[in-house]
Amino acid sequence: DGYFFQVVRQCRYSSKDLQGIEFIDSYVFNQAENIRFNSTVGKFVGYTELGVKNAEAWNKGPELARALGELERYCKLNAPIYYSA
Repeated sequence: DGYFFQVVRQCRYSSKDLQGIEFIDSYVFNQAENIRFNSTVGKFVGYTELGVKNAEAWNKGPELARALGELERYCKLNAPIYYSA
């Protein structure tokens, strides 16, 4: 009953030198991933009709700059906590 919306943000760490960190930002609606930002790719990619339209708009707007900054602000800042656990 109703709709399900979820945003999943992930940092994937592959080395301790902070060079192998990947930031992934996924937007899911009713269990279908619509759009994803991957810092390795460097842009938003759409997986549904709506996701493709949003990806085109977000790659031209301030959303792209925000997402690119998340790797530094979110992932690299928290890396010492991740590695100490």
